Amino acid sequence: MRILVLGGTWFLGKEIVIGARRRGWEVTTFNRGRSGPDASDVEAVHGDRTDPADLARLAATGPWDAVVDTSSSELPPCDVLLAARALAGQGARWVHISTVSVYADWPHRTLTETSSLLDCPPDANGTFGYTGADGSPTKYGFQKAGGERAVAEVLGDRAVFVRPGVILGPGEYVGRLPWWLSRAARGGPVLAPSPADRRIQPVDVRDVAAFALDQAESAEPGSAFNVAHPEGLTFAEFIDTCLTVTGGAGRPLWVSPKDLTAHEVEQWTELPLWRTHAGVWAVDPSRAVAAGLRCRPLRETIADTWAWLQADGRPVAHPRWDEHGIAPEKESKILASLPGTAV
Repeated sequence: MRILVLGGTWFLGKEIVIGARRRGWEVTTFNRGRSGPDASDVEAVHGDRTDPADLARLAATGPWDAVVDTSSSELPPCDVLLAARALAGQGARWVHISTVSVYADWPHRTLTETSSLLDCPPDANGTFGYTGADGSPTKYGFQKAGGERAVAEVLGDRAVFVRPGVILGPGEYVGRLPWWLSRAARGGPVLAPSPADRRIQPVDVRDVAAFALDQAESAEPGSAFNVAHPEGLTFAEFIDTCLTVTGGAGRPLWVSPKDLTAHEVEQWTELPLWRTHAGVWAVDPSRAVAAGLRCRPLRETIADTWAWLQADGRPVAHPRWDEHGIAPEKESKILASLPGTAV
């Protein structure tokens, strides 16, 4: 296989490059050279994917058996369309990394690949869409849905859409799991969102990468796949594992969603991975599992992420990192308000 990875220097893109090289594939990467070094054993092309001249220069280095797009998360559909048109003749297959946010019903209802998508034109600019009062739908979701339409319009059944939910693992730049690990390492009473037995289904970045590569070499017609952990783990198991791997001398104190809301705790950010919407962790990955998705136990993901952080793991700087985690003063105030709790 000879593949082109749009991106390829951080988190998912980096893992896709690593996985492709392990399979003995030839890899070309295309990025601006700002988010990290290219691997030494790839053909690195630097440029801006929103620049037609740079895309033409990239296309001249093809063809490829597959293009894997990991770098369109912050681009409007019109820019995704530009790249798809410029490279369509040089790639036999196109694997587009998308998101479950493209679904109109996320995070309210169980999702399958037949669930309705948000409506966004394939040539929309960055102003299209809106974010609802309760945080859904999101402008991001509209933009990503438009990006999918752009790719589908150009590539047809050569396009594969990989729709992950939450991706965790070594190299994470968003800061969800790193915050929980840091909080666990600090110890003491830990503010935890009940119910403790609610299952969550984040997926390891390495498993997403492996599935994307499997799809890159597949001979099946293009399709869409929800990528989420088919088993997951409970929130209690998640926090317990964070405490165990960090050696934190702490214990979770479970607080009801009603009380957390009364204290104005922001869902999804101040307590990462906590959200009360019924469908947030109800993503059906059975089609992906049937197509070969294999997910390692999330306890392994948590342990490996802590090992990466302890080894001076430094994620690519990203503004979303600072959004995550409740301030210690606010957490202490909430915990102190609980009956019979001394903080």
